[in-house]
Amino acid sequence: MYRYLGVGVFGCWGVWQELRCAFALKEIALAFRSYEDLRVFQMAEKLSELVWQIVLGWKYFEKTTMGGQLVTAADSIGANIAEGAGRGTDKENQRFIRIARGSLYELKFRLGRAISRGLIKESEITAVQSLIAEIGPSLNAYLKSFTNRIKT
Repeated sequence: MYRYLGVGVFGCWGVWQELRCAFALKEIALAFRSYEDLRVFQMAEKLSELVWQIVLGWKYFEKTTMGGQLVTAADSIGANIAEGAGRGTDKENQRFIRIARGSLYELKFRLGRAISRGLIKESEITAVQSLIAEIGPSLNAYLKSFTNRIKT
């Protein structure tokens, strides 16, 4: 079963102990979710793609100045969620969730600039703003889930 050099998983010996350890491993695997399964990450990816599609239609100057900054800020949200998950500790994960939240606020700022400069259509504004409105509270809830886990 889960045997390495004659010793069961987590130092368990015997058939019953190995079965108990196997069930424990299965529970751990079920409890752990990849960052890719997180709803907040999926929304961040959707937002990133939406911003990318909007910027693709811009003229060269707008695309290379404001567009690049918008895309980078949008991409950073999901990238920081992923990096935090890969760090291995709750404290580090929290740090990167906060950075992702900062990137979300940067995107909101730059989006306001793009709107004031007439670069984004009304239909695009609504779609982007609705995703931003969902991602902010989701990031806060994700961050709070770590805070609660650390305290207990």
